[in-house]
Amino acid sequence: MLDAKVTPFIKPLLRPLIHVLDDAGVTPNQVTLAGFIVGILALPFIILNWWNMALGCIILNRVFDGIDGELARYQKKSSSAGGYLDICLDFLFYASVPLAFGIANPAEWGIPAMVLLGTFIGTGSSFLAFAIAAEKFQIDRPQFANKSFYYMQGLTEGTETILVFLAFCIWPQYFAAIAYVFAAACAVTVVTRITGGFFTLDKVERHAANAKRTAPKSEHE
Repeated sequence: MLDAKVTPFIKPLLRPLIHVLDDAGVTPNQVTLAGFIVGILALPFIILNWWNMALGCIILNRVFDGIDGELARYQKKSSSAGGYLDICLDFLFYASVPLAFGIANPAEWGIPAMVLLGTFIGTGSSFLAFAIAAEKFQIDRPQFANKSFYYMQGLTEGTETILVFLAFCIWPQYFAAIAYVFAAACAVTVVTRITGGFFTLDKVERHAANAKRTAPKSEHE
């Protein structure tokens, strides 16, 4: 929900770093991998209850995530392979945070962590499933024209997820309550994405079928 509003403010802040990395010969995929490694380090820090360290890893992961795409566009190296790598590692990072909390305190945090992971599967699968069909039918994405995959909006997107992760680390004693509230928001996203995606694709397919039926036939048909 907030991604489209936040992204335009973040991009200008990253430009000085983009120039430095380009001058150093760093590639976008190297940034993606480095960001994932930094982000996944939050998992052991959460298990050890080292909240400040986990917080730092989560923030740095998001900084790297903003840089890789901008660097790819600056170097004119945007690719489906790079976008695929980025989104796969993002989803793995997202899953690692509630998993870490569930491991850290299974008695109190295990169930809310599992509930949150379940809704993450729903948001992720509905996102990617629609992206495949959107590419097939060339559905426009005006608010996220620079994304490698069709970016389907929802109540819970990357910005909201990271804010919740930061809240987990700042107020770990409230993990269960925050996780349940965010899981409910994710569930709303799943329902709206599946419903909206279904009717959007149904409309596009019907339009394509009608256009095919009404198209003039060639002389050889």
